[in-house]
Amino acid sequence: MANEIEKTERVRVRRRSWARVLIPVVLILAWLIGAGLGGPLFGKVSEVSSNDQTTYLPESADATKVQALLGDFNDSDAIPAIIVFVGDDDLDEDQLAGIADALENAPSIEGVSDEISPAIPSDDGKAVQAFVPILSDADLGDTVTALGDELREAVPDGVAVYVTGPAGFSADLVAGFAGIDGLLLGVALLAVFLILILVYRSLLLPIVVLSTSLFALCVALLVVWWMAKWEILLLSGQTQGILFILVIGAATDYSLLFVARFREELRVTKDKGAATMQAWKGSFEPILASGGTVIAGLLCLLLSDLKSNSTLGPVAAIGILFAMLSALTLLPALLFTFGRAVFWPTRPKFEPQVVAAENGMPTKGLWARLAKLIKRHPRIIWILTTLVLLAGAAGFTQLKASGIPQSDLVIGTSEARDGQVALGEHFPGGSGSPVYVVVDEAALQDTADVLLANDGIDSVAVNASGSPSGTAGVTADGITAFGPPGTPVPEPTVVDGDVMLQGTLTDAADSDAAAETVRDLRTELADLDALVGGVTATAVDTNDASIHDRNLIIPVILFVIMLILMLLLRSILAPVLLILTTVLSFGTAMGVSALVFNGIFDFPGADPVVPLYGFVFLVALGIDYNIFLMTRVREESIAHGTRQGVLRGLAITGGVITSAGLVLAATFAALSVIPILFLVQLAFIVAFGVLLDTFIVRSLLVPALAYDIGRKVWWPSKLGRGEN
Repeated sequence: MANEIEKTERVRVRRRSWARVLIPVVLILAWLIGAGLGGPLFGKVSEVSSNDQTTYLPESADATKVQALLGDFNDSDAIPAIIVFVGDDDLDEDQLAGIADALENAPSIEGVSDEISPAIPSDDGKAVQAFVPILSDADLGDTVTALGDELREAVPDGVAVYVTGPAGFSADLVAGFAGIDGLLLGVALLAVFLILILVYRSLLLPIVVLSTSLFALCVALLVVWWMAKWEILLLSGQTQGILFILVIGAATDYSLLFVARFREELRVTKDKGAATMQAWKGSFEPILASGGTVIAGLLCLLLSDLKSNSTLGPVAAIGILFAMLSALTLLPALLFTFGRAVFWPTRPKFEPQVVAAENGMPTKGLWARLAKLIKRHPRIIWILTTLVLLAGAAGFTQLKASGIPQSDLVIGTSEARDGQVALGEHFPGGSGSPVYVVVDEAALQDTADVLLANDGIDSVAVNASGSPSGTAGVTADGITAFGPPGTPVPEPTVVDGDVMLQGTLTDAADSDAAAETVRDLRTELADLDALVGGVTATAVDTNDASIHDRNLIIPVILFVIMLILMLLLRSILAPVLLILTTVLSFGTAMGVSALVFNGIFDFPGADPVVPLYGFVFLVALGIDYNIFLMTRVREESIAHGTRQGVLRGLAITGGVITSAGLVLAATFAALSVIPILFLVQLAFIVAFGVLLDTFIVRSLLVPALAYDIGRKVWWPSKLGRGEN
């Protein structure tokens, strides 16, 4: 009988041994397969993404409805490029003939439509403009570049050529986002790698942690790419960049927390399997709570009217989900495989006696000294830090987040921007980017009269299929033909009883004056049930939707995160205090950012969505560090009392949370290598805010406040009625 029991036990031991080896192998292979499938998609994101603003507007927006009708009236979905030719002096006949010849040969360029307008001279005789449609299925960036190069070579000396208009600015955006797959990812990974080497003084461990993050990104991209391919969600260059940074930063943060637990366990056990399992048990709740909080905050973006916001929510949530999964599956498998060797050359020692003497709390180092300082002066520390943060937050009122011109979206040189300046000097500023008005055929003349009476409109035309140019002029006397005297007057194009008028703006299409013109026209044409669209109207509707989203979603995110914290910490008071400190940190980050943007970088302003995105990432990610800290504080408080638990939690987690903050700040700072104003601003706001939260809020304000309040911080749970 004894032999049978011994034999059965040996079988169980062998099975456990096989399982301990087999499970990590299976996990590593599964992630390798996923990364192998997702990795090749890095260079193919442009195939399933779009940067067209009208794609992201609500279906109820006027600009969206007009955009949907453009193809019916124009019989083309080509993207117009405006070519501006400017002479050093008045253009002579030879130069005008050379410009005409160059335009005649433009359709030979791949991607250029043959429906090019004639050259239109300016009243001052110093410039010519022409409209060149770019086919919708063309590679926009390459086509615009080739068009500009070809025209510059073909025109006579003394004539400058600019490619601007919707196609020119879209090409700028394409060029701006071109570095996302390579440059952005490379800079982010290099920054994280260097920080990890400094933190761990090891070469192998940073590679293991970065592999965890990179595999998570590959699998997340695999899922997102196919969902975009199947048109389940929308993907843009902006969303893509945020996804990359968010996954790398979050996965690395979660990995740092797990590695810290693993190192702790290796000091009290020789068995790497037992250490891995204990680290997993200790990390599971804070990582799940942290990731779940971020996901919940991101999914609140689904409430957005603006699809660029609502689609970011699920895309980024997918990224966070795989960041959590990789930290809780792939990383433990890799750590188990390498054991103590992963920390080489500074392997953690097996020293249970030392740990017992320390009673699980570090007695030396920065964080131990900081804990002692908070113990001596908690109230002074939290009051002073609060005052400093409030002073920084005062600059929030200086943030100019009412929208920026399309010409300022790209940082650095821009041919499209230069071309728009040249266009405004010699032609009406809105040439090539008209206001489109769709109205009932019977109200054509009344609508034209309203347009012509507005100082912001230079001229009015109506889409006419019988006209060579596709349009006919409209004056106070009715429709007129474009062409020499005697040209027949064409009939306007009618679609389902509606006609489309085009109003040429006197101001640049992306200017505040043009936006005001659109708003005025919508008010004046309201009785005629007219739809007003176009480039300017799209920007107006986008800004309005962004402001609506910001005012709605920020309170919802706060409420959702507070509920999660209450469930996690089994308290009401502690979550309220954590939310207040995080909001204060956000306000300070935005206030300082506003002063930097205005006084140092001299930015033209900010998109209304910048505060929303800054809030989502700073509050959702900033609360992570409070979760890492306070879950450990609660764990220590159960055994040692609240005030001692605060000090122990700070001393134990200080190093890992600070490292995590540095990593996240570095990854978001990497966004600044992409020359898109929105991403550069977001990079500064989040990087600065994370550092502020890491070194001030989580290291000083929260521990000092919790220590000063004592056990009541856990009210109304049982822990709040225990001893301090």
